[in-house]
Amino acid sequence: MQYRRLGNSELQVSAVGLGCNNFGGNPVNAASGTVYGALDFDRARAVIDAAFDAGITLFDTADVYGEGGSEEQLGRVLKGRRQQVVLATKWGSGIDPASGIAWGSRDYIRRACEASLRRLGTDFIDLYQMHWPCPRTPIEETLAALDELADEGKVRCIGHSHMAAWQLADADWTARANGVRRFVAAQDHYSLLAREAERELLPACARFGVGLLPYFPLANGWLTGKYRRGQPAPEGARMAGRAIDERTYDIIESLIAFADARGLSLADVAIGALLSRREVACVIAGATRPEQARANAAAADWIASTADMTELETLLAPGAVGTAQ
Repeated sequence: MQYRRLGNSELQVSAVGLGCNNFGGNPVNAASGTVYGALDFDRARAVIDAAFDAGITLFDTADVYGEGGSEEQLGRVLKGRRQQVVLATKWGSGIDPASGIAWGSRDYIRRACEASLRRLGTDFIDLYQMHWPCPRTPIEETLAALDELADEGKVRCIGHSHMAAWQLADADWTARANGVRRFVAAQDHYSLLAREAERELLPACARFGVGLLPYFPLANGWLTGKYRRGQPAPEGARMAGRAIDERTYDIIESLIAFADARGLSLADVAIGALLSRREVACVIAGATRPEQARANAAAADWIASTADMTELETLLAPGAVGTAQ
């Protein structure tokens, strides 16, 4: 496993992180298989331990995953290893914007942070992230609240998720003008089959010293090779029962051939290609089984060269591809 600096911060993170959206032990989620937080404690522990043993140090969760259960499970499993890992969590998701709740406000952030600290069983969060921009709160108030938490030692670094490039620029300018801490991390959907982030977000990250943390790097399983033309999707797979366009299959088959020619798996290529981008600090990949966590970690061993990326560009259509997102 390689380790990288997270943006302009002093945090060092593993090139591959574990996304913990599958944890929580919520029986309703487990029954549906479609909502965050289905894994019970024993299954979550097996995945977390496998990731840690494979060299993964960044564990990313959120207060909404498993209705708080993901944070609780993560804290229990990593107790005793706290200084060896980077705990990242998020607040501000699952809230109806029409509800009038200002999740970017000082009071809301403080309550959310305190609750996450309790569930994680720790006295500080390494990376605290705003899950979605809040339309009801000026960014000045949000940044000031996060700065207070950092001054108190409850938060080491701050980040965001789902901000547009212009919002990142506005937040960075505001932080500089007001003398408060700046965002050092940005999470967004980014994979070889969903490349919108390359248009504006990646350049903004490079300009403002923000490390990108791509999620869904395997495109809901498309970049694992589990979906094949003319074959039914595996039982329980996210794309089961959904219509898939032929262009997506064309691209997947081209990527499989690219991987085979190098003795790699499709997942190796999917993750390694993202890690070739200097803006990417850590690729966040979820897992529901220990072997998946180990495979994701091993994918960091291959980083695409300039020649590899040039060849990949010939195989990929610009922008989003079909229904693979």
